[in-house]
Amino acid sequence: ALMVASTAFGGTVQYGYNLAIMNVPTVYIQNFINETFQERWGMYLEVYKVTLIWTFIVSVFSLGGLIGALLAGPMSIHFGRKKTLLLNNIFLMSSALLAVTSRTARSFEMIMISRFLVGINAGVSMNVQPMYFGESAPKHLRGAVSLSSAVFTSFGVVLGQVVGLRELLGCESCWQYLLASNAVPGFIQLFTLPWFPESPRYLLIDRGDKDACLKALRLLRGCEVQRSELDEMLQEQAEVQGKRAQQPWELIADRSVRWQLISITIISSAMQLCGNDSIYFYASYIFQEAGISAEDTQYVTIGTGICEFTACILAEGMLLVGGYALMNFRIFDTFAQHVVYWMPYLSMVCVFTYILSFGMGPAGVTGILPTEIFNQTARPAAYMIAGSLMWLNLFIIGMVFPFLVSGLGQFCFVPFGAVCLITALFVGLVLPETNGKTLSMITSEFHILKSLLLGNLASSEAIVYEIYYQSRFS
Repeated sequence: ALMVASTAFGGTVQYGYNLAIMNVPTVYIQNFINETFQERWGMYLEVYKVTLIWTFIVSVFSLGGLIGALLAGPMSIHFGRKKTLLLNNIFLMSSALLAVTSRTARSFEMIMISRFLVGINAGVSMNVQPMYFGESAPKHLRGAVSLSSAVFTSFGVVLGQVVGLRELLGCESCWQYLLASNAVPGFIQLFTLPWFPESPRYLLIDRGDKDACLKALRLLRGCEVQRSELDEMLQEQAEVQGKRAQQPWELIADRSVRWQLISITIISSAMQLCGNDSIYFYASYIFQEAGISAEDTQYVTIGTGICEFTACILAEGMLLVGGYALMNFRIFDTFAQHVVYWMPYLSMVCVFTYILSFGMGPAGVTGILPTEIFNQTARPAAYMIAGSLMWLNLFIIGMVFPFLVSGLGQFCFVPFGAVCLITALFVGLVLPETNGKTLSMITSEFHILKSLLLGNLASSEAIVYEIYYQSRFS
C-alpha cells in the first residue's frame, strides 16, 4: 500500500493535477500573452490569436506526453520500472523551474516549454506505473492495485482544482506558482520511492535475477513467498526464454496478437476521443456555455473532479461497456438547451453523469489492459503504442475542442457520444473478460475470436463458440 501511494504521487497524480491546474488561470495567462506582445512589439493580439496561443500552451502538454510514451518502453527495459519513475522527475523539476520564472522573464514561451516537459513526465509515468503495479501485486490484488492508478489520477484532478481556487493559488498574482506547484508531489516520490523494491517480474524475467526477485517479493508481501506465485512467474519466464523485448513495429507485424493490438488501439483512442479530459482543460468554457455564472464555475468544476474520484473508488471489475454506454447520456440534453429555463442545471447534471460513467469504467480499466492481455516481452511495446495513441488524441481534442464549442455550441458533445456508442459495441462484441483469468486463457479467447472471423474452426467448435459469444452479447 505504501509503495502504491509513493509511486502514484509522482506518477498518475501528476497527470490529473496538470490537467486541472490549467483551467483557472486561463484569463490571467491570456492577458500575460497580450501584455508580452505589447511590450515586445507594441501591439495587442486579436482574440482568436490569443485563443490559438492559449490552446497550444494547453495542448503541448499532450505532445510532451506523446514523447514520454515513446520513451517509457526503452527506459523501463534499460533502467527498470522503479528507476525510470525516479529519473522521470528530472523532466518535472525542470518544468517547475521554467514555470515559476516565466513571469519574471516576461516569456510565455517558457510556459510552453514547461508544459511540454511536464507532459513528458506524465507520459512516462502513465505507461510505467501500471506496469510496475501489475508486475508487483499478488494475483488476487492485481486488479485492485492496477485500478488505483485511476483513483490517484482523479485524486490529482481534485487536488489541482482545489489548489487552483482563487482563494489559494488561482489568483492573478500567483498563477506562476500554481503552474510550478506540481513539483511538490514529485519531491514526495523522490524521498519515498527509493525505499521500495524493483518489480519482481522485471528482476526475474528481464534480468534473470531470482534471488533479487525473491527478496523483492518478501519485502512487498511481508512474509515468505507462496510457491504458486513463484511458479506462475517461472512459467512466464520459461515461455519468453531467449526472447528479447519486442519493439512497437515488431508487435504491429506480429499476427498472433493482432486482435489484442486492435483492442488497445481502439480503447486507448476512445479514452481521449470520448471527450472527458476536455472537460478539465476547458471546464470554464463548458459551464459558461451551459449558462452557469462565471463566479460559480470554479466550484462546479471541483464537483466534476470529486465525481470522478468517487466513481473510481466505487468501480469494481471491467465496466468498459457500461461506462461508455452511460456516457451517451451526456448528449441527451443538447437538443433542449434553450427550451426551458432550468436546462443549464440539467446540463450540469449530465456532465456529472458523464464523468461518473467515465470513472466507473474507462478511467480505471484502459490503463491496465495491456498488462492483462500481453506477455512480458510485448508489454513495453504495447504500452508505447497505447500511450502514443492516447496522447496524440488528447492533443487533437485539446486543439479542436474550443473551436468545437464555438461552432456547435450546446451540440459540442454529439461527436463524443458517437465515439462512446461505437466503443461500447466493440468492447461488448470483441474484448474477452479478463477478471480472474490467466494470460493463457485470455490469449485463447482472442484466438477463438480470430478463428471465428476467419472461419478456421471445425463446425462443431464453431457452433459452441458462436453460442458462447452470443450469450456474452445477450
